[in-house]
Amino acid sequence: MSVDYQSLAVKGVQALSPYQPGKPIEELARELGLNPEEIIKLASNENPLGPSEKAMAAARKALEESCLYPDGNGFALKQALVNRFGVAMNQITLGNGSNDVLEVIARCFAGPESEVVFSQYAFAVYPLVTQAIGAKGVSVPAKDWGHDLDAMAEAVNARTKLIFVANPNNPTGTVHTADAIEAFLQRIPEHVLVVLDEAYCEFLTGEEYPDGIQLLERFPNLIVCRTFSKAWGLAAMRVGYSISSPEIADVLNRVRQPFNVNSVALAAAAAVLEDDAYLNRSREVNEAGLRQLAEGFDRIGLSFIPSVGNFIAVDVGEQSAAVYQALLARGVIVRPVAGYGMPNHLRVSVGLPDENERFLSALSEALTSAQEGR
Repeated sequence: MSVDYQSLAVKGVQALSPYQPGKPIEELARELGLNPEEIIKLASNENPLGPSEKAMAAARKALEESCLYPDGNGFALKQALVNRFGVAMNQITLGNGSNDVLEVIARCFAGPESEVVFSQYAFAVYPLVTQAIGAKGVSVPAKDWGHDLDAMAEAVNARTKLIFVANPNNPTGTVHTADAIEAFLQRIPEHVLVVLDEAYCEFLTGEEYPDGIQLLERFPNLIVCRTFSKAWGLAAMRVGYSISSPEIADVLNRVRQPFNVNSVALAAAAAVLEDDAYLNRSREVNEAGLRQLAEGFDRIGLSFIPSVGNFIAVDVGEQSAAVYQALLARGVIVRPVAGYGMPNHLRVSVGLPDENERFLSALSEALTSAQEGR
């Protein structure tokens, strides 16, 4: 008799659906017979500038020692983070992207008897890791496409162990002010950990926006997660981190896998932290691109969710699946977000000016094609 191996998996894993990343350029080229050099990908919130030259130089040097294991403690990168943010070395946990850290946090502090609170339309990894560990996910209805912080605070009960807050939020691009985040934190009991996911925080430049790291001293139950995948342009390197109290970091670093960040990523991330010119250019290109896309949607007559990230969610109507496919046929990859409960929207990453314009032109054609049923 054959064994049903799926039934041997823990219950939370049995019911999981794998995370669906943005379609790779090479995959679309194979599927439709397109020239990969003519495809543009605006699906995964990647940095359109390409990597920093400083990061690349450090990565090339690190490759020369590829036969050696990386520094399991990531000393050089941690020191660079200490220098930039004024935190202590023992507050830092490094991850294979911030996703890795999010999963470690869930594994360390929640379990089958726990509840984990997150917002409707929030990052898909929050419910995914919650389900994987067998905890109960509490999805709080969104307010104006963003987190309803008051409702999230009210959802806390005796079983609540973790709250995930993405600020700015992916995939909607909404954001809360520093005052709103601080008022929220004041309502949360100290034994409930708040994970402030600031993957897109480098795109925020106004004084009204929060810097989670500055809140750590007053809120010891806070964990701030960040990544080098977005504004810093190192998505393929897979390196992120959290900053928390030393006590929380100590727990996380007990569970974090040894050598979870490779030597090339460690070197590139440490180097790019010193490349403010690259970061400033990333912000400039992103701000201009957000304006370009918003103006384009206005011309076409489409509504969208105003965003402070490096992406915009645009409402293309009930034909969104057909519009998505029509864009693929034209060599333009964006991100459908029906899995987030947003069936009429597509999320579009900010590209370079010519990429944004090509997308807008293809979108107009795709809308016409979808309406005509071809």
